[in-house]
Amino acid sequence: MSDTSTPRDLLVSAYTPVLRSGRALRTYGLARALAAGVSGLDLLYARFEAPEPDAAFRAIPGIALHQAIPSRGARRLLAYARTRAGGAPAVIARGASPELAAQATSLARAPDRGRVIADGPVVAAALAGLARRRAVIYNAHNFESGFRHELEGAPPAHALRRFERDLLAHASESWMVSEPDLAAAHELCPTARLRLVPNVIDVGAIEPVRILAPEQRAIFVANFSYAPNRDGLRFLLGEVLPRVWEELPGAALTLVGAGLQASSTPAARELQELIGDPRVEAVGFVEDLREVYARARCAVVPLLQGGGTPLKLLEALAYGLPVVATPRAGAGLAVRSGEHCLIADGADAFAAALRGALRDGAPELGRRGRELVAERYSIEALGRILSE
Repeated sequence: MSDTSTPRDLLVSAYTPVLRSGRALRTYGLARALAAGVSGLDLLYARFEAPEPDAAFRAIPGIALHQAIPSRGARRLLAYARTRAGGAPAVIARGASPELAAQATSLARAPDRGRVIADGPVVAAALAGLARRRAVIYNAHNFESGFRHELEGAPPAHALRRFERDLLAHASESWMVSEPDLAAAHELCPTARLRLVPNVIDVGAIEPVRILAPEQRAIFVANFSYAPNRDGLRFLLGEVLPRVWEELPGAALTLVGAGLQASSTPAARELQELIGDPRVEAVGFVEDLREVYARARCAVVPLLQGGGTPLKLLEALAYGLPVVATPRAGAGLAVRSGEHCLIADGADAFAAALRGALRDGAPELGRRGRELVAERYSIEALGRILSE
């Protein structure tokens, strides 16, 4: 039972809570940290992308899950038009659910209600009306206008900047994932009330790999439906691995995550063509990652674009593997190249670092990387930040 004499936070999400993306992992870490408070947490979500929350969210101690079922008729169209008129780009306004907003408003009226947190820009746009009547925190997953305009089908940079400036200006507080995102948000909106709330993972639930696999195999874990991850994979397969294979012809790569299955989309067809080499193994989404990490000698995070801080890098560090990453992947994290991981810029440098990790191993690098994640990027560390 929760203690109703103390405030109980409300976290509002535009997605059914299932652990299948970096976005969901940030939501999960935040929900775990908030629910650990004396009164627990209410998590309200719009049913989207999955029919039910998964076991990981349902098992969070102190959490109560509330579902809103989005409509698809005239009411949804009206909400879309209203959100667009408020300055939201079309890609954001399409996710604005009037049912989610109405239920959030109702739950926010609870006498023991603490903080109300809009999880991401879609929810922040949907709760704009509520934010005019009471304090609403904006939980940013990325500094959106720093990269989103580069993605296919995205709105122009000026429209994103105008929308994000408005979000930051009207939120009672905005939670940013990294120091670079904090600085960029302050530059965009100097009056914004900002707080560093980093991405975290459940380090205690991850059993590290104790002995590196003998095979020269790297692993790349990502949601390949996300354009920056696909671009990173193109870089890895098209530019890095050919350089690695010149000296290590038996080196292999395992790809793990959603978005690798064959489909009729141009992006999926391109990925299937790139993954044609038999040394590249595409296993898709798996429930238990430890087995696939245990088969690898190192992990790679070859991101060239994107915002925030990649949870896939924190996760790989937590498994205790040596990690080779791009500067973009490591930006915003307290990682130091040569101490916690290997940061390599460009195809030649990335290939050289990957060859070294595959050939020689680096168990001390993996051990220090896990220690950093446990100290700075664990759910317990986030709980201490949010209780201040």
